[in-house]
Amino acid sequence: MAPILIIFYILSAFTLSTAFLTIYSRNPIHSAIYLVLCFFSIAGHYLLFNAQFLAIVHIIVYSGAIMVLFLFTIMLMNLNNEDEVHKPRITRLGAITVFVLLSSALVVIFMYSKPFVGEYYTSHTDFQSIKKLGTVLLDDKDGFMVPFEFASVLLLVAMIGAVLLSKKEKIGK
Repeated sequence: MAPILIIFYILSAFTLSTAFLTIYSRNPIHSAIYLVLCFFSIAGHYLLFNAQFLAIVHIIVYSGAIMVLFLFTIMLMNLNNEDEVHKPRITRLGAITVFVLLSSALVVIFMYSKPFVGEYYTSHTDFQSIKKLGTVLLDDKDGFMVPFEFASVLLLVAMIGAVLLSKKEKIGK
């Protein structure tokens, strides 16, 4: 077996197991940590596809920024175990059953799939370079500068809203 195929199988098993642990864990902080590990393993899949820039952006955006927001939200909500509604065992058993069935179906599909064998057309254009990506995204005529600015304003408003929601009001004034 090729070493890349072994790495793919290990990353796939790790991704599926951390995704399952994200859903199955009772502690929300542990679920967030498992989700970060799942994001890192997905970045490993991007590296196997030779998409280094996409892997690094995935780690920075998802594993960094969004998971920090998730953790802040979980900590601001102050979730306690006694407030959490416990699900019956039949629901948890159903979730495990669905997970095992879907995972086994995916394994069977991947085992019987055949890779594409043939000629690839190459245009000899480097789409992986950051210079080319920056030109495509931020060009004046067809770029995405305005949506980037809208996204930054939206994130700023969401951050201000989270700070205002988390402020405690003083009683007696």
